[in-house]
Amino acid sequence: MKQKRIISHNAQELAEAMGLDECDAIEWEFRYNLTNKIREAFQNSERTITEIAKKAKTSRARVTQLIKGNSQGISIDVLLKILGAVGQSIKITYRKAA
Repeated sequence: MKQKRIISHNAQELAEAMGLDECDAIEWEFRYNLTNKIREAFQNSERTITEIAKKAKTSRARVTQLIKGNSQGISIDVLLKILGAVGQSIKITYRKAA
């Protein structure tokens, strides 16, 4: 049986293709953007993984996992603490969902 190939260009299309709710797409997009900002800020900082982990009150393993691009299993509140530990803050804007 030949399967139909589905290509998605963003989190909303991926959620729709998987039969998931739009809320899942919003979380994925937020998590993805936050993870990438943390990785970028870490690369541009002179802080070590140990310093970041201590400041964010989390483990070195968790910070290392995140720096490698994997935020699975890391809560949003911990991601925000790590973001602060790499010297960044966050500004959130809202828009009507597509």
